[in-house]
Amino acid sequence: MKSEIVEAFGYLVREKNIDKTVLSQILQEIFLTMIRKKYGTADNFDIFVNMDKGEIEIYQYKTIVEQVEDPVTQIPIEIARKTEPDLELGDEFMEIVDPLTFGRRLIISAKQNLNQKIKEIEKEAIYNEYKNRVGEIVSGDIRQINRDEIFLNVDKTEVVLQKSEQIPSERYRRGDHLRAVIKDVVKTARGPEIIVSRSSPLFLIRLFELEVPEIYEGIIEIKRIAREAGERTKIAVYSNDKRIDAVGACVGMKGMRIQAIVKELNNEKIDIINWSSEPEIFITRALSPAKPLRIALDEEGRKVIAVLDDDQISLAIGKGGQNRRLASKLTEYEIQTVREDEYDEMMRHEREEEMSIFDVEELTDKLKNTLIKGGFETVQDILEADIKELTALSGVGEKTAQKIKDAVETLVSRSE
Repeated sequence: MKSEIVEAFGYLVREKNIDKTVLSQILQEIFLTMIRKKYGTADNFDIFVNMDKGEIEIYQYKTIVEQVEDPVTQIPIEIARKTEPDLELGDEFMEIVDPLTFGRRLIISAKQNLNQKIKEIEKEAIYNEYKNRVGEIVSGDIRQINRDEIFLNVDKTEVVLQKSEQIPSERYRRGDHLRAVIKDVVKTARGPEIIVSRSSPLFLIRLFELEVPEIYEGIIEIKRIAREAGERTKIAVYSNDKRIDAVGACVGMKGMRIQAIVKELNNEKIDIINWSSEPEIFITRALSPAKPLRIALDEEGRKVIAVLDDDQISLAIGKGGQNRRLASKLTEYEIQTVREDEYDEMMRHEREEEMSIFDVEELTDKLKNTLIKGGFETVQDILEADIKELTALSGVGEKTAQKIKDAVETLVSRSE
């Protein structure tokens, strides 16, 4: 039994890099449990484990007495003197206990306990190792493909690529070699679950760090990233060195750097733009390849209207709204794309809605108060009303109603 246990622990020390002291303590605990089961106590026992030599020794300490009342803690003097003739009553006597005397049932139980402890140590070691490696790219071979997840072997450890972490356009086969980023490590009843991802923006960031030394060294920063895995990504970069072009460094000579990343991502399109602290500039760049005529910004509401020529609208929106959606995510602004004539019409309506009925100088105060009481508070309210609605007001005939309409329309035309 001793050799089996020491051999098992030796394997853990060599292969799993588990601390010898920790293993030694666990082995002592297992034997103490066996001692308690057999003797009812372990108070007068000592266990010494030498992992280097493969030795396990159990010592039982007894008090020398004339007549034994408790064989677990006492030994008769005549028996003790057979080993050491000079011993006296009341002295302490040490016996070496052979583990085989514990009996087959206890030994089997100890082995099972040991196996369970070994598994727990292995699980804890794997958890600690990979918890410290979150954010790191790993590579492995596909071992098993299920409907909702793929299992890979990475350095003799199983990791899982969940469906939500896969690139939708990719097709996987057993035996394929894949790279992914460690996204999370979760403790479960079965042990640590190491979750890796190919769809996470973090995977793309790590790929850029591998391909672009300036990013790894911190000369170029990835400020923002918006990704729809397998389809398209927008990434905003910034150079801390004015002599280095951030976009050019990411693309590389003849596009070699970006091509390597695109190939890894199954031909995912990647738009690289220069980051700017100026929202108007940043949003304009984010809508690339479209070129807005101007940007109307609402910083407080985090909204923006991008005004474009007719031939630029479809470019700004993109297939299925993807370009605008990614630009919004990248800039953290809700982007609305409109044609120039639509924008002009929107602004006209906005001005009309902002104009109060008191802005119409041609009308008397009495008439203005009548209109307000009737619910016509703005110029826009008057423009949308017909003559019949106005004549329903007290003291307003057809001529007066027409006069009101004409005065409002004159004011609007002047404001344009």
